Amino acid sequence: MDGLLLFAHGARDPAWAPPFEQVAARIAAARPGLPWALAYLEFMQPELEPAAHALAARGCRRIHIVPMFLGAGGHVRKDIPPLVARLQAHYGERVEWILHPPLGDQAPVQQAMAAAALACLDAKKAEEAP
Repeated sequence: MDGLLLFAHGARDPAWAPPFEQVAARIAAARPGLPWALAYLEFMQPELEPAAHALAARGCRRIHIVPMFLGAGGHVRKDIPPLVARLQAHYGERVEWILHPPLGDQAPVQQAMAAAALACLDAKKAEEAP
C-alpha cells in the first residue's frame, strides 16, 4: 500500500499552517482511502519521522515524500535526504521511501502560481474600471 507524506517547512507562527492543511484536506477528499500525513521540518508538529512512522504503522510499504517547498534550496538538498536515509536504515527493505522534487519545481504548480498572480492583476484592474 502506498502512503503520501506531505512535508512543509514549518514556522513559529501557527498562521503558516492553514495553506498546507488545505492541500492535505483536498487530497483527503480526492482520495478518501489514501493514507497520508502532513509533517514539518521544524517548529511545528508532527515532524517527518513521527509522521513517517505513523504511515508505516498503518501498513504503507511505499511512502511518497512530497516536499511542499517552492524550490530545491538548502533544506531540500541538505536537510531532507539525511532524514530519508535514517528512515531507510530503520525500515530496511520493509518500506520504500520515494523523495519527490519540491512542488515549486513542478510545472503544474508554476502554472497555477502564474495564473494566480495574473488573477490578482486582473482583479485590481476590474476594481479600477469605471
